[in-house]
This record gives sequence, structure tokens and C-alpha cells, in this order.
Amino acid sequence: MSNITININGREIQTAEGEFILNAARANDIFIPAICYLTRCSPTLACRLCLVEADGKQVYACNAKAKEGMNITTSTENIEAERRAIMEVYDVNHPLQCGVCDQSGECELQNYTLEVGVDSQSYAIKDVERKDKDWGHIHYNPGLCIVCERCVTVCKDMIGDNALKTVARGADAIDAEFKESMPKDAYAMWNKLNKSLIGLTSGEEMLDCTSCGECAAVCPVGALVDTHFIYSSNAWELRQIPATCGHCSAGCQISYDVKHTDIENSEEKIYRVMNEWNYVSLCGAGRYGFDYENRVEGKDEAAFTAAVEAFQKADTISFTSTITNEEALILQSLKEKFGYRLVNSEAKPFQTFLGNYSEVSGKSLYGSDLNESHGADFIVSVGTALKSDNPNARYAFNNSISMNKGAGLYFHPVKDPVIEGIGKNVMSINHAPLAEEAVLYLLLDLFADKSKLPASIVEYLASFHSEKTITVEETIKEKVVEIVKVKKVNEETGEEEEVEEEKSTMVPKTVSKEVQVDENRLLDLVGAPENFTESLEKFLAKKEKFSLIVGPDLYTHPNAKNLARLVALIEKYSAFKLMMIPSLTNTLGVSLICDLDAEKGSYTIGYNTKGDFTLSALGGGDLDMPAINQQEGTLTSIDKKVNPTNAALPYRGYVLNDIANALGLAAKYTVDYTQKLPVDKGFTAELFDNLPNRYENDGTEVRGYALTNLDVKTSGDESVEAVTEAKMEGTIIYLANPVRQFTEFTNKATNLDEEAGIYMSESYLKESDFNEGDTVMVKTQFGELSTKIISDNKIEGDIATLPTFDSNLNSQALFSGYRFSQATIQGV
Repeated sequence: MSNITININGREIQTAEGEFILNAARANDIFIPAICYLTRCSPTLACRLCLVEADGKQVYACNAKAKEGMNITTSTENIEAERRAIMEVYDVNHPLQCGVCDQSGECELQNYTLEVGVDSQSYAIKDVERKDKDWGHIHYNPGLCIVCERCVTVCKDMIGDNALKTVARGADAIDAEFKESMPKDAYAMWNKLNKSLIGLTSGEEMLDCTSCGECAAVCPVGALVDTHFIYSSNAWELRQIPATCGHCSAGCQISYDVKHTDIENSEEKIYRVMNEWNYVSLCGAGRYGFDYENRVEGKDEAAFTAAVEAFQKADTISFTSTITNEEALILQSLKEKFGYRLVNSEAKPFQTFLGNYSEVSGKSLYGSDLNESHGADFIVSVGTALKSDNPNARYAFNNSISMNKGAGLYFHPVKDPVIEGIGKNVMSINHAPLAEEAVLYLLLDLFADKSKLPASIVEYLASFHSEKTITVEETIKEKVVEIVKVKKVNEETGEEEEVEEEKSTMVPKTVSKEVQVDENRLLDLVGAPENFTESLEKFLAKKEKFSLIVGPDLYTHPNAKNLARLVALIEKYSAFKLMMIPSLTNTLGVSLICDLDAEKGSYTIGYNTKGDFTLSALGGGDLDMPAINQQEGTLTSIDKKVNPTNAALPYRGYVLNDIANALGLAAKYTVDYTQKLPVDKGFTAELFDNLPNRYENDGTEVRGYALTNLDVKTSGDESVEAVTEAKMEGTIIYLANPVRQFTEFTNKATNLDEEAGIYMSESYLKESDFNEGDTVMVKTQFGELSTKIISDNKIEGDIATLPTFDSNLNSQALFSGYRFSQATIQGV
């Protein structure tokens, strides 16, 4: 879109052509009141407070689009009368419990009532009983609800759960006299408010969704509240600490809201997590999984001495990616000084994948980010259980479909009702495990510019195509002539006489004919439905912005090297912007900073994983370490941003930097390493205290800094291997977590209570001899474990999943690296 100039209240501003007036005003710090509208969502026109005058005509700023030269006035006598009446109506029968309401102090109803100056009440109507609802992780108080529909809109447009809707309130009709006596927009708003409440689309008593809590976050009043937060604190008592979520690679901006535990315990406690919901959405793990800190009473000197001795005899450091960039650099520095092997089982495959990708792409990093995926109108996901691997990538997928009138393809062996529920313009292709290679070849075949692709690849792609003759039926119109007798007047005699005439009609006729059509064997290899080609053609109509998301299934695939090269070719020779999902919190940062090894040596230090000597932020190790919510440092996100995080809670024990200093390194604080992060890997030599962590009013993210995507020397060889048509037979299991769980840290959080076990779809259980709660023995060629069955309505099909968030289950022992494995499941 091109930029245009508009005038608001005598001030000329620049905005994008077609932008909503309200967004343009907000981006330029011009205040227009609005309760119902969310910056990233579709307008609902529920509150009507955003009335403005545009070129002499009253319009709603949330719904009216800016045009070149438009003249806008945000306040007139009539508009102020409307706003005053609207706020009076909102206050009708609203409970007078501000002193104990959870939203008090940050309530938009309070703010706008004061802003508009409501000091009297002109309207009244009999109230109706509205009982509170306990919807699991969310509590709904309909007495406080102003039916702004923010919750409904954000759930549909941003999250894709579509779990909420408006339902009938059951109130008396408004007295007809009000229609004549009050401002028309205020009456229309009141009429809607009086008819509606918020309800559940499922028809059940509990929310059936992915439990992100975004509905409560956007609620302007106290109607929707996180159940754990009810009556726990006044908003003004809480101290907000800006941070970065430590649970997945999305790197979401959050703030920890903390204060003392109680009047007898001054120890600080996290009461809730907040997010900048106008600009970014948060998943349930980030919102509810905040209390995973490792509390220790003080420094255990004996354990520290033992740790230093263990490092002195160790030859390996094994660790997970739930660490900061600074800690990763400390580990790398120790490797360079002492020759340790650095082993990270999930970062190593990603590092190798990036390297193989770079050999073809000529770049150190993939080229796209979540913002471009949000803005795409055609989006494809391959090799990732999107909703649980990275919820914000799933939100981007949904946003592309719902907000941009886009379309998408979701390739994955596990059927996902959440993705399919996004809309009719999403096609799920549930291919067999190991067929990811064929999927990428199909994308290359369908979308690459073959005039630029290497000739050998074009020739190979052509080998999948053949012509076949099919018989098709079509309806044609055939001319049929018949002789009919009609009566006509003879012009000479004037008498009526009967004559014969030809009458022709077009009659539909079904005919069969043989036609030559292209047959693409790649469609069979990926299990594409019969209508794939026809549906794809419709999906692609008028599409301009293409996004490709790839994920962890590819990094550990037996042919991962070939997959990496194929991904690079798709990015290089098609319109797709490529984004990769790093597996864990800081997998990308670790992969860039650390020189990782494949095998352990004879004596291993484990950091947040078991070793001969274990350092653990989870507690229970040989020496305690701080969790991410107790640290200053940086994390590298899926968007290739280096984002700062701050300590929400104190930590009184030793940190990794103390051990490093005892071994001969020298840094006063861990964040002294921030400016030493390797610039030859794309980092910037920047002091930690100089890193911002905020959003501007126009939605611009001002957080940390972006990695430099470096040029990488290539060999010029763009060849790829042929498709390996290997198959997995029999029962298949998949290594993946349920929604809201990522690691042992999320598992430690109080408000995330998912159980560990083997997850089966409802249809799987219905067709099997198993029942939820049964104990089963799961065996593969790599190992076995006994666990119980958990029914999961967020998956479909006959592939069961095993999670990794509970180390007691030891699920990884049943897999060779690739996330799918052949198994037998037997009742115990």
C-alpha cells in the first residue's frame, strides 16, 4: 500500500492508504476513545465511542478507512453528546464493586467514565440475574461484562480457537421512549448490550480451547479474569518487570507482575504475566507458566567446590537450550579454554540443518519472520505440530487466513482439528511419516520458477509427471429441429390457415470424451486429496504474499541434509518467504554461539539435564542454578531477534558465571558477556543495559536488536538427492507435547497441570480396545516404557503422541532422533 496524507484535528499525518482512521490516529499519538476495538483485529462496532467526523460526515474511526486528503475532526458537540450517553449506558446496572474488582486501577470503563465526565445518570432499566461462570482457567462475571466483544474477536482473529460467541441475555426490551429521546448511536449500543452476553461456542460448561488466556488479557473490565488471579492483588500494588518469555522460541515480550508474598513474608512472588495484547498474543504456557523459579536459601559452598572439581575432571558439558545467550557463550568459552565437548541433543540437529541450508542459500539464517507470516495471504506449514511447537507461529498461520483473506496448506502426519478449524481456506494434507521430502519436492514443483532452477532439478521434477487419458462427462447443448403446425392468417385472403414450420430448441445433452491430463506422482506420495489441484487453484487466486514455515520434524529426519537443501531452493527460486521454528527457547542462539559435538565423552557435566555431575535450575541437582525468570540476559527468538529479559525474582545461590570465574574466566556479571556475543555469527557488540524492550504506539517492536543475516560462501552446487520412498509400517507414535507444555520448566508451573502419558485421539480410542486411563506398554526397537492413556481432543487420527515435558517418562528413549517411530502398544 502507498502512503497518503490525512488531516486529523488540523494536524497532517502520514498513513497507509486504506488504514483504519483509528489505527492511523493511535500510531500518531492522537487520542480517539474506543473500548471494543483491538489494533490487530477486525472491527465489531460494539461500543461506537470512536465516532469522528470525516469530510463532514460522521463515521466510526475503527471501521472507516483513510483516504488521501481526508479531513477528520475527533470531537464535535454531537459526538461528545453521543459519547457521554454511551458511557452513561455502560454504567447502567454495572455493579458498584470497584474496590474489590480485579480490574480496578486498570479498568477502561473507569477510565472512560472519568474521561467523558459522567457525573449523573439519565437512563435506567430493570436488571436481570447474571450468574458467574467458572470456565476452567478463566472466570466469567457477566454482571461486569459490557459485551465489547474483544474476547470473541481476539479468539477468532488472532488465536484461531473460535471458542467464544455472543449469546442471548434474556433481558426486558428497552422502553421505546428511549429510541426517540436519546442519541441514536447510544441507543443502538444499549439495545445490543441489553440483548447479549458472552457464551461458549462448544455448548459445554468449560472452555474448549488451547487455553491461552488472551480473552482475559484483552477484557477492559473485570468480566473475564484468570482464575488463579481472582482477589489475589490490586493492580496498583504490582510492580511490572519487562522480560522475554523463556518457554519457546517465539521470544514473546511479557511483563512479570510481582509484589511481596504476604504481610508476614516479604519474599517477592509473581502474581501474573501481562502482555502487550494490542501488538502480540501470548500462549497459555507464557501466561500461566510463570512460577518455575528455583528458590534456594543461599550459596552452598560445599556443592560449589564439588562443581569446580567436577569441571576439572569432566570432558563433556551436556545442556538444553533453556539457557541465555550469555550462558551459552560461557559454555563455549570454557570449551575453547579446556577442550570440553558441548552436547545439546536438540540444538545440534538444528545447527547442522542451518549449515546445510546455508550451503545452498548463501545466507547464515532463513530470511523471514513471524511478522511476514502474519502479513502473508498464502501460507504453508511443513514439518511441525504448529499449535504446540510454537503457538505464535500458529497464530501467524491463523492471522494470515482470517485477517488477510488468505489460504493455507498444512502438511503433517498428525491430524489437527485446531488448524482445520481455522476456516474453509485451510487444506490439511496428512501425509505419512518420512514423506516430508516429497512434500518439499511438491512445493518446488508447484511454485519454483523453473526457468531459474538448475536443469537437473527441473528434469527430475518432470520425471514425476506423466500424461494419462481419462474419460470425462460434460453437458453440451444440442440443436434439435422439429416440424410443427401453427395457425397463421393468410395476408392475401385474410383467412386463418394451418401451416408447417421448423422449430429449433437447444437441448442439454451429456456426452463422454477422452482427454489427456497431467498426472503428478508427487501428489500420491504426499497423500494429497483428489480435489487438491482444483482447491489449490482457487486458493491461489489473487494471492501475492507467500510464507513457508518449516519445523523440527525436518531437522531430525533421516534425510535432513537433503531437506535443508530443498528448503533453501524453495526460498531461492519461489515467492515463498522462509521461516524456521527453532526447537526450544534459545535453540537458535545456542546453535550460533556454540560449537556443538555429537557424542559425549567419559565424564559429563549436565546443565538442566542429567550428567555425572548436574547443575540444575529445576532443583534436585548437585548444584542449584537460577531459572530464566531469575536472570538477566538475552534470548534469540524465532524472529532472529536478540531480546533482553530481566530477573523477576531474586536468586541467592551460585550461577554459571561463578564457576567460569573459578576456572579462570573473568566477568563480574553474567550480562558482561552480552557485548561479547560473536559478531561473526550475526550478533552485535551491545551492552545489556542498552537493549530496549517495548512497543511503540504504532505497533513497532523496539526490543533488543536483529541478528545480521550474513553472507555465506557456497560451493555453487545446488544438487539434491532423489526422494527416498521409505515408509513406516504399523502403529506410529510421535514425540510432541500437548498445548501449554514445552519443558520440565512449564511442567513445574502451578497453573499448568497437564499429565504425562501417551496421548490418543478420541477416534483412536473409540476404534481400539483401549480406554482413557488404561496403563499400556509402549515398545519400539529403541526402548520401552509403561504409561497411562490420556484422551486428547486436540489431535485426530491414529498416531499417538508422547510428550517430553516430564523427564520421568523418558519418552526420547523410544526414538532415534526423528520425531516419529514405529511401535507396539499393549495393555498392561
